[in-house]
This record gives sequence, structure tokens and C-alpha cells, in this order.
Amino acid sequence: MIPRYSPPEMIALWSEDAKLKAWLDVELAACRAMENAGTVPAGTADSIAPFRDKMDAERVLEIERTTRHDVIAFLTHIEELAGPPARWLHLGMTSSDVLDTSLALRMRAASEELEARLTVLLETFERRINEHRRTPAIGRSHAIHAEPVSFGLILAGHYAELKRGLRRLQRAKKAISVGKIAGAVGTYAHLTPEIESDALGALGLTPETLATQVVARDRHAEWVNACALIAAAIERFATNVRHWQRTEVGEAEEHFKKGQKGSSAMPHKRNPVLTENLCGLARVVRAQVTPALENISLWHERDISHSSVERMMIPDVSATLAFMLTRATKVIADLVVYPENLMKNLELSGGLWASEGVLLALVHAGLARQEGYVLVQRNAMKAFNGEGDFKALLLADADITARISQDQIEAQFSLEHALAHADTIIDRTLSL
Repeated sequence: MIPRYSPPEMIALWSEDAKLKAWLDVELAACRAMENAGTVPAGTADSIAPFRDKMDAERVLEIERTTRHDVIAFLTHIEELAGPPARWLHLGMTSSDVLDTSLALRMRAASEELEARLTVLLETFERRINEHRRTPAIGRSHAIHAEPVSFGLILAGHYAELKRGLRRLQRAKKAISVGKIAGAVGTYAHLTPEIESDALGALGLTPETLATQVVARDRHAEWVNACALIAAAIERFATNVRHWQRTEVGEAEEHFKKGQKGSSAMPHKRNPVLTENLCGLARVVRAQVTPALENISLWHERDISHSSVERMMIPDVSATLAFMLTRATKVIADLVVYPENLMKNLELSGGLWASEGVLLALVHAGLARQEGYVLVQRNAMKAFNGEGDFKALLLADADITARISQDQIEAQFSLEHALAHADTIIDRTLSL
């Protein structure tokens, strides 16, 4: 995490102070569950709870320099603050009971922050989609003109992908909202499943189905993958914006603020810097997928190889994606769209986009498909080479007019016909 790409909410969530508070929340929940079970004196947790806001992260680090164990350093500090009652903390527990359960609490909080930002992004997309439902544009495949679409339809494709991302994130949040208070190898040797259920229930978590010393890391990998897919969806949108903004295309561009500068050398430049930034940050998030998957395989009941990875990976993924979601929202909210350039580019090929419609008209008239393909293609290639207007060439081709009428040919060049189902597709997408 670096401040430039880390929202304040994420910086606070992954701070040392927040970590220690989450650790103590887990210890207190477990302590209260043990009080309920009669294995710890009643009132112990309540006597320790007031020290939650008095913990000193620097003091814990100082102790850790001697103990070389972060959880022991934390427990030692709580004993310094709370005195004798603190001896009842961590009874029958292992470090991972605290670490994994508190990590679930913070990952859940991070997920909720990401969900909120993604919801705003989707709402902003919806507004722009409706604004451009019927704004004609040329659809492209292989970056080459294909058939007409609407700009709203293009945006709706990004909306659908992001909505799937939201659903994946929600499923992944559920997958990681799991903890364990099950002891050294997950067997409750000095605890009980009832104590675990009581403690985790108070924290809004569910018990790991079968814990070793740790919560299974496929859960965390699922969460990282969900975040990476959202980042990839943002990158696909950002890549399109960068294409639209190219001088030779000019269909849409990032908003260029008054006073903004595009180049230190060239005063005329208006560069797609926000979307280039988003594409770069997507690489950072996506790069964490492999470490997350590699964290799944731990020796026996547990080793510590995953720990160092997660200390960097999970804060970085959540903070970077949160930043990306807010920046992407700004891009789509302020995106400057040029309908006249969209139409100019649509007409650039002189109606070649109607070729499939003419081919199908010939098929309906009884001509073999491949024979019809040859007839249409020979006229399309002449138009492509500048040897005439495509529609005029079709109307002058006796082999074609012998089979379909002028009205049938001209009907294939209707944008209304080409976009007849655009609203249906958009409505279906927005109802996801």
C-alpha cells in the first residue's frame, strides 16, 4: 500500500492500530464464550474491554523485538495494561485462532467498502447507458468495422461485467467470513465446538468446516480472484476509453479540466491519463492471483509461508481496487461523448456494415449462401478499394437485382432495423 493509490478508509482498516483492535475483539469474543461455558470467571472480558483504545502499537513492536512473535507480544502488552484478568485470554487457543478470525473481520470490512464503491460505479454506468441508449455507433470486431450498435449498448456490456463482479465479490465475502477458535490443530483439544460457535457468532462469522491450524486458504484465493476479475473489468473499460480517445477515432474522451496539462513539452496534448493509470493498476491487482493460489498449499496442518504474502497481498489488493473503483466512477461520470464523431465513423465505410443483411436477403430469396456471399463480397471489396459506393454497386449488380429488389437492398441500410433490439438488450442487462 502506498498513499497515492490507497483511500484513507483502507489505510485505516489495514493499520497496526486497527489490527490490534481486531485481535482483541477476537480474544474478548472467545473469552465471553468461555465465560458462558463456565471455564473463565464471569466478567473477565468486561474488565479487559476498556483497554481496547489504550493499546500502543509501538509498545507491541518493542516487545516483539524480544519475543520475535507478534501475538505473544500483543498478549504481553494486554497483560501490562489489564493486569491479572488478562491471564484468562487465549485459553486453549493458538495464534491462528486470533490471526485468521481477525483477518476475516477486516476482509469482510474491506469487501463492504469495495461493494459500496462498485455499487456507485454501477449506478453511474446506468445513468450514462440510458443517456446513450439510441446513440448510434459502429460495432467493431478485430478492431475493424462490423455492424452498428449504440454507445449505450457498448456501455451496457461493461455494466454487465461489473455486475457479475459484484456478485462474485459478495460470494467471496461470504466465503472469507469464516473464523476458527479450535486450538493448535483445529481439534478443540482444550476448547469445544460450542465455545467456537458462540464466539464466532458474536463476531458475525461462521466456523471453518474443518480447520487445521488455519482457515483454509482457498477461501482467500477466491476473494483475491474476485477482486482481480473486477480489476480486469475496469481495465477493459479503460482500454476502450483509450481507443475512443485516439485522435483518429475521437468518439469519446476523458474530461479535460480547466488548467490541466497534458504534456510537459506539447501544449496541445489531452492524454487519457486516468484510464492508462487504471490499466496499470489492474496489473498490480491481477498479479496477486498467483500468490493467492500458491498460498493454498501449506505443509501438513499449517506452515507460515502464506503469512508474509498476505500481509502485503490483501491490503494491496483491497486498497488498490478501492482506488480503481472510485477513479473509474469519475471517468464514466465525466466521460465526454461525441455523437457526431460516432456517426461519422459509422458512415466511414460507406455502408459496408450492411453486407450481412444483403447476404441474408439473397438467402431468403432462394440463393445458396456461399453463392450469395461471393456476390456481396465482390461489391464490398470494390467499395473498400474506393471503386464506388457500396449501395450503388449492389443496385448496379444484375446478379443481385435479379433476385432482390431495390427496396429490399435499401432496407438493409436502415439503422432502425440494425438497432431494433438495442433497448431490449439494455433493459435485460440493467435488470441483472
